[in-house]
Amino acid sequence: MLPGSPETPDRPAPVLAVAPDDLRQLADHDATLRTLPGRAGPLAALDTGGPGPSGTVLMVAGYTGSKEDFAPLLAPLAADGFRVVAVDQRGQFESPGPDDPAAYSVPELAADVLAVAHLLAGETGPPHLLGHSFGGLVARAAVLADPAAFRSLTLLGSGPAALTGPRVELLDHLGPLLDAGGVELVSATLEQLAMTDPRARAVPAPTRAFYTRRFLRNTAAGLRGMADAMTTEPDRVAELAATGVPVLVAHGEGDDAWPPAVQADMAARLGARHEVVPGAVHSPAVENAPHTLKVLESFWSALPAAAR
Repeated sequence: MLPGSPETPDRPAPVLAVAPDDLRQLADHDATLRTLPGRAGPLAALDTGGPGPSGTVLMVAGYTGSKEDFAPLLAPLAADGFRVVAVDQRGQFESPGPDDPAAYSVPELAADVLAVAHLLAGETGPPHLLGHSFGGLVARAAVLADPAAFRSLTLLGSGPAALTGPRVELLDHLGPLLDAGGVELVSATLEQLAMTDPRARAVPAPTRAFYTRRFLRNTAAGLRGMADAMTTEPDRVAELAATGVPVLVAHGEGDDAWPPAVQADMAARLGARHEVVPGAVHSPAVENAPHTLKVLESFWSALPAAAR
């Protein structure tokens, strides 16, 4: 998801539960970099490996994100017996992608998720699926396409339908910026905007450098196509509820993408478990990893044996 969105006046920023010297996406994780087959080309992944006696988990990053957005969770989950695979979607960071924006629709991206899920099912069993932000919309589409491929679905900082609000205003400028100066100009503009936010200024320099390096490796077609997909996605909550797949809706207390009230309503409509992560905004896995870890493990361990 695009960083640096302005804080809304009626929603004060929470005190983040991340230490100022925490490297967040650069956290040690001991996972192995692996290439997995997607429908449009190879997908870069971090794989903790092992037999996964507690279960296998597939994690899908959001818009402009990457597999490293789950880095603080990887080692703890592996220590608790989970095999975790976190992927860059096509066109993100270390996953190449087509030059056609149409190749980044939600159904196209969901097909990649399904391809990886079917591969993992043959290795350590059907995975629990987690999608962060835009990755949640993609993960939902994958579940709708093949509910039997997944043990559960976690929507982390994601919503019921198209993104609205201040972040969409940022996306409105994306096309002209790409036309004028490509991914480089978009990156420079977002960095300038982010530095107006004290939360962004508190991020350690090595992590900010990683954000820049990662963003510059996004494909221009991917930025366009995913932005269009994220702002046109229909409400498919009723369809998801009808699958019977167990769902967890979790988000930061100060989420500034899909508002917390919208996500709470989605959880109610799904009959899903709903958890709020304190000290987190839109990226609970890095902003309050310990609490996010507890939420996830509690959800997975409470599922019926057949789903676990």
